[in-house]
Amino acid sequence: MENLDAARLQMAFTLIFHIVFACIGMVMPFFMVVSHYKWLKTKDKIYLTLTKAWQKGVAIFFVTGAVSGTALSFELGLLWPEFMKHAGPIIGMPFSLEGAAFFVEALALGFYLYGWNKLPEKFHWFTGVIIGISGVASGILVVAANGWMNAPSGFDYIDGEFLNIDPIKAMLNPAWFTQALHMTLAAFTATGFAVAGIHAYQVYKGRRVELHKKAFKIAITFGAIAAILQPISGDISAKDIAERQPVKLAAMEAHYNTEKGAPLYIGGIVDTEHQEVKYKIAIPGMLSFLAFGDFDAEVKGLNDFPEDERPNVSIVHYAFQVMVGIGTLLLFAGVLYFVSLKRKKWFTTNKYWLLFVMLAPMGFIALEAGWIVTEVGRQPWIIHKVMLTKDAVTPMPGIVFSFYTYVAVYTILSVAVTWLMLRQIRVLNSSN
Repeated sequence: MENLDAARLQMAFTLIFHIVFACIGMVMPFFMVVSHYKWLKTKDKIYLTLTKAWQKGVAIFFVTGAVSGTALSFELGLLWPEFMKHAGPIIGMPFSLEGAAFFVEALALGFYLYGWNKLPEKFHWFTGVIIGISGVASGILVVAANGWMNAPSGFDYIDGEFLNIDPIKAMLNPAWFTQALHMTLAAFTATGFAVAGIHAYQVYKGRRVELHKKAFKIAITFGAIAAILQPISGDISAKDIAERQPVKLAAMEAHYNTEKGAPLYIGGIVDTEHQEVKYKIAIPGMLSFLAFGDFDAEVKGLNDFPEDERPNVSIVHYAFQVMVGIGTLLLFAGVLYFVSLKRKKWFTTNKYWLLFVMLAPMGFIALEAGWIVTEVGRQPWIIHKVMLTKDAVTPMPGIVFSFYTYVAVYTILSVAVTWLMLRQIRVLNSSN
């Protein structure tokens, strides 16, 4: 395996794992503080039990996210030294601020975990709010750095040198808002449906039904609202990509030829040899409208770009279709949940709970697909239009062994977290 392939696989593998831990760590504190708030208002002991159960989950995922995130930060220097040499001074600010947010989150988590019956009730609850806010802030800051890779700004690139560096402009690059909005909503959608699905399974099995119904309602409310709002952020992101990265848009749709009134493809199989998408459903003019707000607007095709500047079309197209398809499914599921609040008899049917059990992993599948679109769609650039990925990789041999080591470590980490969470669920179901 070539160094470049091993480095890319290692980065992809660790990101795929870390993003799950990070998103759950960002979102679960909000479930916890809502349950805690309900306990303070109602003194219903079910909410107290639920809050303390969720706080253990928050602690587990905080630690796991910290470990996997720290490994990722080392990887940047290990795998991509040429990138860090130039990019470090430019995008160091969001990483530094993310570190500060992480420490605030850690301090607040300490206060929250050990503050029961020691701190004033309202202040204790508020430390939980700080955990959630600082976690989301951490995620947004990291995404801002990634946004800079898609929309580099805050410097002048002259004769191969990065000059006149403006870290604030780099952090607030043209892509940071659209990516941060889309990612944050995706995190709430994925985590909301995943947690709701776990509790729906317990209801389906008849285990502590009242507690798990309350937990389900808190989690799915967050997930459903985020899923319903997600198409808005998706539309903003699509228009932004059409403006800044037209080759990525063309790859997302496997759109080879430039044309006005370009159709939107739903599904289909990419035939790279004949440069077409077979067996798709085509909606005339819709891609032009979604990209530019005009059904007759011209959309550039892949053939307008040099072959060596095109991403892997099949991977980007299929990942995009998975993301959009699942996102649409979860949107309808979110609407279904709010309708079910009026039709309460649905809560007594096993089919209702089984539906949400089946939807539990879907948000994270869509989340992973979205990151594949973002990262693979930028290739062959590590910094869009500035630095090629192949020019950033380390010249040192043996990266393949690092890749295998990371696979082993992250697999063990995932097994450990799964065991801990299953143990917490068993303890919750067996407690009074």
